[in-house]
Amino acid sequence: MLPIVDTHQHLWDLAQFSLPWLAGEGMEPLRQNHLLSDYLAAAAGTGIARTIYMEVDVAAEQRVAEAEFVAGLCKADDNPVAAAVIGGSPGEEGFRAYIDRFKDHDFIKGIRQVLHVPEAAPGHCLQGRFVRDVQYLGEVGLSFDLCLRPSELGDAVGLVDQCPGTRFIVDHCGNADPQIVNGAAAPDPANPFSHTKQQWQGDMAALAEREHVVCKISGIVARAPAGWNADALAPTVNHCLDSFGPERVVFGGDWPVCNFGASLGAWVAALRAIVAGRPEEAQAKLLAGNAERLYGLA
Repeated sequence: MLPIVDTHQHLWDLAQFSLPWLAGEGMEPLRQNHLLSDYLAAAAGTGIARTIYMEVDVAAEQRVAEAEFVAGLCKADDNPVAAAVIGGSPGEEGFRAYIDRFKDHDFIKGIRQVLHVPEAAPGHCLQGRFVRDVQYLGEVGLSFDLCLRPSELGDAVGLVDQCPGTRFIVDHCGNADPQIVNGAAAPDPANPFSHTKQQWQGDMAALAEREHVVCKISGIVARAPAGWNADALAPTVNHCLDSFGPERVVFGGDWPVCNFGASLGAWVAALRAIVAGRPEEAQAKLLAGNAERLYGLA
């Protein structure tokens, strides 16, 4: 079994951190602690050997504490957490001072701001201060994760073109709806997370043309319908793999959010099945090798 580096591992202890987004509609299944011990149980038998912690959109005043918490996990040798992407808000006052606090930290590899929330209007990532701060991330050797509504992937293209020195990681296959991509569902104009197949395919292909953009194969299982199988996810996965090529794709578990559609084990099994026909070298790069290289894991 090829080993895996999970580049999208969430953890939270609600006695330690406040996650305001958990108050949203439909978030009830996530309104409980999801601890490292729970993750290890979920990952048993999957082949996951190391992980990269992904920020969980804590209250803004707790971001430093979150970063310090996960840095402690990375330093310890009793768990698989090897690195972290922490939260941050480019364009806001004090962002660069916050970044400077962590820019030379061995375990902090990048920044993410979730841009599919109501407070982030379309075009938010194209504002001048936002762009300049993302450019600064590249100057100090940090990446930026793109996590936005799939219909706004064109904004992502505009951002990455202005930041040629910054590495970008597109989370969750661009937040695609696998049912739209595989033709089983039609776009829903009333749903802000909806998109057309053609628009998503075109924008992801455009992002793939930019050599400093990486695609994270993650997230889509959370949107899979009851009774789904690997074939339902394959068109989305394969478009991303074919567009970005074997060198610029990484695996992400997205636990515990993946549980909306399937267990972490079921997602890993489905992905292994989808890529089984690809060369073993390409599979190894997707599952672990690219993450080790891109995140500088020892």
